[in-house]
Formats: sequence, structure tokens, C-alpha cells
Amino acid sequence: MKKVFPKIKTDEELESLLDEDLSDYLHTDNFKPVTFEFQPKDKTVNLRVSEEMLETVKTVSKKEGIPYQKYIRRAIERSLGE
Repeated sequence: MKKVFPKIKTDEELESLLDEDLSDYLHTDNFKPVTFEFQPKDKTVNLRVSEEMLETVKTVSKKEGIPYQKYIRRAIERSLGE
């Protein structure tokens, strides 16, 4: 049976959860991919885009749960095959 992780508010609740069999929590609905950025970001780029495009980027990035500037950087990285 698939279980959803409960909202943990205290250390005691977490310790209690860890005492249980957690195998029912191991399914794709409880996990999302993450990326780690190791290279320093030491240069800036100014880019002019239409207000409509920027609002669309902000909307899409919000749905994905990341800041819009990180979303733009990721789109550039993907287009370069990195």
C-alpha cells in the first residue's frame, strides 16, 4: 500500500516514523528529482525579453518549484547538452 509522508513537526514524531517499516513510503510519488550545482556562478548576463515571456517563464518555473533565474540557467544548460 502506498503511503504519503506525513508532515513532521517535532523530533519525536520523526523518531517514531523512523521506528516504522518505511517500505510503503518508497514509491515515485514521494520523491522528486533534484540537481546539485557545484560550479561557482561568478559571471552575470543581462538579457532583454518581453514582459509576456518573462511572466511565462516565472509561471512555468513556479510550477516546477524553482526560482525563475535558475529555470533560465537550466534551460541554457540543457540546450548546450550539459
